[in-house]
Amino acid sequence: MKLTITKLLVSLFIFLSSPYVNANIINVEISNINTNKPGNILIMLFGKDGFPIEHQKALDIKIKPALTSFINVSFDNVNPIFAIKVLHDEDENGQVTKNWLGLIPTEGMGFSNGAKLNFGPPSFKDAKLIMQEVDPVINLTIIYP
Repeated sequence: MKLTITKLLVSLFIFLSSPYVNANIINVEISNINTNKPGNILIMLFGKDGFPIEHQKALDIKIKPALTSFINVSFDNVNPIFAIKVLHDEDENGQVTKNWLGLIPTEGMGFSNGAKLNFGPPSFKDAKLIMQEVDPVINLTIIYP
């Protein structure tokens, strides 16, 4: 079977036009979900702006019920530099619920790049990931207080 130059160029154009080529897709696997607690798991994809407090500035948010100890979600068209925050939103208010002093979170959370809470939320610098350097699957563990 002989392939002409035209057929070859058309095939190459179709391949390069595919949404799966350079689509900047990541998969996020969240583990350690406490299914004894009610509510939803919010998986938030951020650029630098608003991370991690201003949820309305997240570039994308996936919401899953907290029914299993493990969840997998996908994000596409991910920015070259990004961060992820996961919140077990037990009271489904869309925000981090804190103790009676208003200082310590009472709901489980997790952050990309292993960033942790230290007298406040982690910085974008601590949680940021670079698209070209990450595996297509990012593993996050929810830490409960």
